Amino acid sequence: MSGRPVMLITGASRGIGAAVARAAAADHDLLLNHTTPSPAVERLAAELTELGANVLVHRADVADESAVVAMFGACDDHFGRLDVLVNNAGVAGGYGRIDTVTAAMLERLWAVNVTAAFVCVREAVSRMATDRGGRGGTIVNISSRAAVLGGPGEWVHYAASKGAIDTMTVGLSKELAEVGIRVNAVRPGLITSDFHDHAPPGRVDRLAPTVPMGRAGTPEEVAAAVCWLASPAASYVTGAFVDVGGGR
Repeated sequence: MSGRPVMLITGASRGIGAAVARAAAADHDLLLNHTTPSPAVERLAAELTELGANVLVHRADVADESAVVAMFGACDDHFGRLDVLVNNAGVAGGYGRIDTVTAAMLERLWAVNVTAAFVCVREAVSRMATDRGGRGGTIVNISSRAAVLGGPGEWVHYAASKGAIDTMTVGLSKELAEVGIRVNAVRPGLITSDFHDHAPPGRVDRLAPTVPMGRAGTPEEVAAAVCWLASPAASYVTGAFVDVGGGR
């Protein structure tokens, strides 16, 4: 047990999740959650171990409640503490206008993007809350600028799932403040990642001119905001949204 704060990141094998892990490794030990077998997450774990972090890789489908409970149990067994939850795991839920959306798409979308986030928060709170013997802690939800912009013609269903995350962030920030837990969210905008693989080719280049800053952002820029919210520097910040969207 190193005594360093422990951060659990869902969906940590690539993109924003991996960038958060790299940014946090200097001063956190890390549980890296992933859903499907991936050599990338093992390489990431080795990289972060070289930086001095104690790293546990744990495979679990966060849409499976029993798997989430087991993951938090593994965190207890390996680290003996939990200080930060980063709710990053998410799916696009398909791409297209409303006539392409099916109930099956929505079921998986809500299970991963919304229900899983709630279950992860529930498990984190049971360990962090000061009225349950915890030290307090912080939760950072990865939302999206789509929750504000609406995703018309592409991802209204995805945007709606992130709107639910925004409401959850506001409500839980008020509910959990008295037990020492801060709850905030980061809303990435147009970010260069494999998320756009779900859309027609060239989406990032097509939309970059609509961003006031004239470019797409990077996962590292999102990670910087996440790590600030998780840090003591944000000790009086809860119920806040940090938009990392270049002004869009």
